[in-house]
This record gives sequence, C-alpha cells and structure tokens, in this order.
Amino acid sequence: MLTEILPLGFELDKIAIAGATLWSLALYLGLSPVREWVILQLNRWFNFAERSLYISQSEFEKTRKARESQNAFYASVFSILPFLVIGTLLNWGVQISLGSSWAISMGILACMGCGVYELGRRDGESSGK
Repeated sequence: MLTEILPLGFELDKIAIAGATLWSLALYLGLSPVREWVILQLNRWFNFAERSLYISQSEFEKTRKARESQNAFYASVFSILPFLVIGTLLNWGVQISLGSSWAISMGILACMGCGVYELGRRDGESSGK
C-alpha cells in the first residue's frame, strides 16, 4: 500500500524496528530517574521557549496554565526520543554481534528485567517512607 502512494521503493526492517523499540522500552522502564530528569528539562525548555513568543506579560499570564499543561504533555511525549536513539544503538550492537533473533530475545529479556526492577524500586521507595 505504501509503495502505491510513494513512487520510491524502500523496505522497512521490521525486526530492527521491533528490537529497537523493545530495547527503548527496557531503558525507559529501567532508567526512570533519568526519564524524569529528561521530562523536567524538556518541560523547562518548552516553557522558556514559549515565553519568548509573547510580547506582553498580561497576554502571557492569561493562558499560562493551559500552556504549561500542554508543554508538560509535549515534554512527556518527546522524552521518548533519547531512549529510542539509545535503544536503536543497543539493538544494532546486539544484532551485529549475536544476530537479529538474539537482539529481539535479549530485548524481551531486558524489558522483563527492567520491569521487575522498576516494580521493586517503587516498592522499596514506598515502603521506605
């Protein structure tokens, strides 16, 4: 269907996409303090960048709450990108060294391991308070 719309023919490597997203999910789960830091920094940057678009302070203050909520949403969505890049590199490294089937298998194992780690981390955090 895509080749009917676009005149250029290109192939997407479905195995590489699956492996990269599995590794990205594992990193996103396992590195939750880093994830929170990235979201915070993106949110700060979006708020700063949007502030420079307004000339008057009163106009800026009128819609501040809605814009800050929207920027928090965008920061949360865009925080996935660094993990996608690192996950793609990890998948590529495993795929080069062990093969594509191992990259998928290790991505699944990494997702399960990081998920269990995150559950344990949250449980320890809640029982420590």
